[in-house]
Amino acid sequence: MRKRLQTAALAIVLALGAFPFQTARVAAQHAASSYPTQIVKIIVPFSAGSLTDILSRVLSDKLGTLWGQSVIVENHPGIAGTALAAKAPADGYTLMVTSNGHTIIKATNPGVPFDPVNDFVGVTKLASMPLIVIAPPDPSHDTLAKLIEFVRARPGATSYASAGVASTAYIAGELLKKTEKLDMVHVPYKGSPDAQVSVMRGDTDLFFSPAAVSDDLIRAGKVKALAVTGTSRVPSLPDVPTFSEAGVPEFQYDAWFGLLAPASTPPEVLAKISRDVAAVLKAPDVQEWLAKQGTTVVTSTPEEFTATVRNDTKVFSAMLAGSKPPTTKP
Repeated sequence: MRKRLQTAALAIVLALGAFPFQTARVAAQHAASSYPTQIVKIIVPFSAGSLTDILSRVLSDKLGTLWGQSVIVENHPGIAGTALAAKAPADGYTLMVTSNGHTIIKATNPGVPFDPVNDFVGVTKLASMPLIVIAPPDPSHDTLAKLIEFVRARPGATSYASAGVASTAYIAGELLKKTEKLDMVHVPYKGSPDAQVSVMRGDTDLFFSPAAVSDDLIRAGKVKALAVTGTSRVPSLPDVPTFSEAGVPEFQYDAWFGLLAPASTPPEVLAKISRDVAAVLKAPDVQEWLAKQGTTVVTSTPEEFTATVRNDTKVFSAMLAGSKPPTTKP
């Protein structure tokens, strides 16, 4: 009898001990099922008009309709924007759309007041985006081969533009330098529009640009499209060869864009946002619009995307090891 009483007492103690955890779990599940109950903010650490910004606004419009709640986009270009997102409450009401440039923030800016890996958690990958190498419409820049020859003959005297330090274009530019053993100066701008203007003026020699923000300039002849990253041509620019077709098969690079949240955001909330984002990205009009930009929708679970961010951080940081943060300013 005594043993039975002791066993019963132990069961009651364990049940009571587990009660707070069960209560917390139920509360988290309820929060996820009712999410969102207030305005959701998407921070974009790039300027208005960039592909990251455009993608964020498409996402905010669709999610706002699905959730019946306002979803606003705030542009905070540069490290300040990422820092703002890192320090936001981890409740799912502050998110950030960024590019894979996020993975090299610490490598290029070791003194930033946040950890780009540990202060964030993945929500979902959004898209994979081939980039177009654009150059000034000059005879010496007519083809990728000519451009590489031009740059190689002028060590340290040529430059490439980017949409900012730690941007997708910066990673691509550094990868091209290392792949082809080129000596070029990096000139960071506040966003893709400014970088494009620098190429149009001939201030810089090339820029890895998203097709979405360069099509009109290319068609108007204001810049020359030389090659596209990835394994296939962009439908909207069928005459632009891939790097392999342009004679540089060793260069392989494909940019991604994704949605992050502050670390410690409840897993149930992350899972709901991830599922809802996947649903809106399947909408025919969204698929059609992204296809015209040469962009492929790629979604993932929070766990998968977190793993992608951590892995790419290791890979790209190793690539940049020994590189000094650029000091050139436009």
